[in-house]
Amino acid sequence: METVVMIIMILVSFSFILKLTCHRFVGIIILSLLPLLFLGCAYEFASMQSKTQIQDWLQQPSLMLDTSVLLTVDVAFQLTFCIFMAMRLTGHLSRVQTAIFNITYWVPGMLLFPVLFSILVELIFSMPGTGFATIGWGTGIAMFLLIPAITYGVKYLMPESELRLELMFLINILIAALGIVATVNGRTAAAGTDKVNWDALAGIFAIILIGTIAGVAYNKISTSRKLKKLNR
Repeated sequence: METVVMIIMILVSFSFILKLTCHRFVGIIILSLLPLLFLGCAYEFASMQSKTQIQDWLQQPSLMLDTSVLLTVDVAFQLTFCIFMAMRLTGHLSRVQTAIFNITYWVPGMLLFPVLFSILVELIFSMPGTGFATIGWGTGIAMFLLIPAITYGVKYLMPESELRLELMFLINILIAALGIVATVNGRTAAAGTDKVNWDALAGIFAIILIGTIAGVAYNKISTSRKLKKLNR
């Protein structure tokens, strides 16, 4: 269960970064302020959590069902953004569609904040003796600096907005599929486990990373070939 939740958290974070690549500099800064303010305000509540309590939450089927509803709504929200963004790139939107697009464009998503809260709780556990306010605001400032840097790094690696939008669409479909897996975990004939197989997890991300790099490289090579043919 913990492995599935961790993968979902990473995918949610990457989906947020891909969404930021559709914004200009001002929009990126504004949305990067949200994690800073959230982490700065949530450290008191995060300090009252315990690892045992969090593990108990992950083993409660009713809580996971409620979480899967939130995940499904958030995925539908992000997919709506992808669809309207694609329509905006290829044509014009009606007034109603424009209003819906603006909402999905500026709202980062509901799942981002549980991910940030989980990161904050882990940092509090791993840094005993450090003030909670220092950890909260320090993490928020670090996020505020890292998010724009990562966003522009992704834009540099994938300059085509259509490619980034398609990748975001596919990632959210994968998040929905993993949400189903997390919901039924422990309720099937297979026995669940609380241990994280770090080797398998590292292998999965290595495959994803290699596939992403290979896809970007292939796309750049094929695009350059097409441009050379057109120049001839």
